[in-house]
Amino acid sequence: MPELLEKILNNLKHEFYSLYSCALVNRHCQSKTFIHSYIFSSLGEDEKFIIKECLKKEGLNIEFSIPLFDYARFLKVLYIDRLEIQIKKWINLKLGQQKPVYNITWTSPLITLSFKLFIESDATLHEFGLSYSESLKFQSEVFLPLEQNVQFFSRLQNLTLYLDATSNLGIENINKLLKILAKNSTKISTLNLDLFPDSKSQVFNTLSPAIKLLIKSQKQLRKFLLGAGAEYCTQFFTSKCYTTQFHGIISALEFQKNSLQEIKLAGCGFSDEFEVLNNCKNLETIRIRNCGSKLLKILDYNISTLEITGFQIDVPTIVRILEKFGILLQRLKFESKPGIRDESLLIEALKSFCPNIIYIYIADIGLTTQLLELIGNLKKLQFLSLGFASNVPVEDRNIRVMEFAKILPSTLQYLDLANTWLESFIDILLNHCNAPLKKLLIGVSKSRFLNSDYDIENELEKYVKLVPYEHIVVMY
Repeated sequence: MPELLEKILNNLKHEFYSLYSCALVNRHCQSKTFIHSYIFSSLGEDEKFIIKECLKKEGLNIEFSIPLFDYARFLKVLYIDRLEIQIKKWINLKLGQQKPVYNITWTSPLITLSFKLFIESDATLHEFGLSYSESLKFQSEVFLPLEQNVQFFSRLQNLTLYLDATSNLGIENINKLLKILAKNSTKISTLNLDLFPDSKSQVFNTLSPAIKLLIKSQKQLRKFLLGAGAEYCTQFFTSKCYTTQFHGIISALEFQKNSLQEIKLAGCGFSDEFEVLNNCKNLETIRIRNCGSKLLKILDYNISTLEITGFQIDVPTIVRILEKFGILLQRLKFESKPGIRDESLLIEALKSFCPNIIYIYIADIGLTTQLLELIGNLKKLQFLSLGFASNVPVEDRNIRVMEFAKILPSTLQYLDLANTWLESFIDILLNHCNAPLKKLLIGVSKSRFLNSDYDIENELEKYVKLVPYEHIVVMY
């Protein structure tokens, strides 16, 4: 049972020899060689013959061993782009090359046959991602097994689709895949749709019926993410960056109004379709990236988490939003490029309307006395991440850091100061900080100590436990 297996592995986390045995059936293995035993050795004789013929063209003679387990049956997470990368790394390893392989004529059969193997192996995926693939071919050899092995997508919980009208998969094949998913996958809780910017109009228009069918078929969709390509847009601050025609895709969320808890939008302009979100009474998290300010004005939800990042933030609009439901906010993130204008107005609104914040992330904001007052007034604050602009004169920084340390609330457990000028004053901060910090993020440049006998890591380990950065970054 997975519950028992998790406890066993947790108790073996320092037993390397025992973990080595467990790694024989580890579906998360990152080694370049796992492709050989996990995938290719499990293929049928006809498929092995095809692969051998493909590799012979490159001067490779491969023999396949008999696997100890039917590894493919245990697959739960599959992202096609990652599969493609791992197969290319394996080929590079066999060829003794360091540069990536771009020969699609013989990598394509390897990827397509691998995907077909997973489908026919009685595996039941929990997570699936399909993004741009230059090698995968959705032909009858893939669609026929998908239609026959309905269990493959039957327990799918997380689905990520990168819908590109110009990809090798083709609109017709993507449309067919969406219909198969709508028929066989009704337990999706997280649906992530991302569109390539140059083809978004065609994608929305052509695929919207199948996308709507997929949304409507879900029993309890909790998280919906829609990206419309603004990540790649170079026309900053113009309406050209935004998609405003959604062809009923957003309106289809009406069928998930009782289950939807989180929505994330990127590159989306204002549309009347977003009014449907006001019917989603359990919606508590909204994340907006590179969206038009007009979209923010329809917000009328009782939400606890608000994230606004990307283009210049419309502070007056944000102030009205905070005044409307700020008392309910617990988690807040603001990140704007360039920095936040009218930051004084924003800070005053947070101070006046948002007393219950436990998590706050604000980038590119100055360490002003007004900001210090805000932080000192947040009596429930547990997580604080700040990216400071260098607006404090050098001669005043010692005093400002000391003031900052003293006002940190007693509830604070997590403090992120990485990549800020405060890192140079960490000794002053710690000497005057009374908050019971459990995790502190700082960046230490080793180059500062290259010409010195001072071993900063050994010195720090006398007082705290050092762990990799990714282990302590809070993803709220």
